[in-house]
Amino acid sequence: MPIDEARVSEYKARLAEREQILRESWIRTMEAKLVRDQLDHCYQSEGVNHLESCKDLRERYLDMLKENRVKGYKNIDV
Repeated sequence: MPIDEARVSEYKARLAEREQILRESWIRTMEAKLVRDQLDHCYQSEGVNHLESCKDLRERYLDMLKENRVKGYKNIDV
């Protein structure tokens, strides 16, 4: 049975797309971790005034937590 080259190229393209989606998802997650580390450092360095001084980092981190989750390549609608 000859292998259909169009199907093989379509399968390879689909695998490459999956890898790209996962890679971008992990990059966004790592960015959130970096912001979290900056927030921890800000909390420790500012002491009592951390609520006012670190507000922008705190809000940015909370937004990133909502948006930057690791997602697989399968999307299941419930």
